[in-house]
Amino acid sequence: MKRFLLSALVVILSSLFIGCSATDKQPVEDVELLISAAASLTDALEELKGTFEEEHEGVRLTYNFGSSGKLATNIENGAPSDVFLSASTKDMNALEEKGLIINESRKDFTSNALVLIAPKDSSIEIASFEDIDREALDHIAVGEPESVPVGRYTKETFETLDLWEPLQEKLVLGSDVRQVLTHVEMGNADVGVVYSSDAFISDDVIVLAESNPEWHEPIVYPGAVVKDSKHREAAQQFLDYVTSDAGIETLQKFGFK
Repeated sequence: MKRFLLSALVVILSSLFIGCSATDKQPVEDVELLISAAASLTDALEELKGTFEEEHEGVRLTYNFGSSGKLATNIENGAPSDVFLSASTKDMNALEEKGLIINESRKDFTSNALVLIAPKDSSIEIASFEDIDREALDHIAVGEPESVPVGRYTKETFETLDLWEPLQEKLVLGSDVRQVLTHVEMGNADVGVVYSSDAFISDDVIVLAESNPEWHEPIVYPGAVVKDSKHREAAQQFLDYVTSDAGIETLQKFGFK
């Protein structure tokens, strides 16, 4: 009799346990990661998106591309973001100083070079930034130096060569590096200054000259998880993927150093 009661009790408890487990099991929720990224990373990150999402089921990437300065300002003002990929250390430093990123997640993942470009059918011959002649040019497309890293690097280069002030009336300012590239592609500027990676992906421009890296601050791209991210684990996984062998190979494919 005791054995019978014990067996019955085991069956009842097992049924209750299985029932509770089935009831308590929660469905896996999809995660949407918001990635704030420098405009120059557009093509490389779009390619990485497909492979990352295939390898990380349930994680979906949504990109917000723009100038690093404006993206950093948006994060400072509370705009939602899980990962920040900047084209300058200055903008990342600003967020770190204000405690808006997870410092331990920060890492430099690629670099770039500054180049002078012209429309592909241009007859302009300039072998070096030092050869830029204000009298021979009507419009020069550059990034807005206060918020666009490529514009800041351009200003530093032109100041080093004593060209910034003399060229002021010739400058056409872009809100990010891709707008600068478009100005030149469309023929709205005789020449422009972009990253080598941007010139690399365009069939409508030619590279006239590359800047001496000693003329400006190093062009380094840091990335970090944003402190207010609600998906820190997935955000870190994406950042690790960008800096993995597959990520680096993709960046190099699109002209990054």
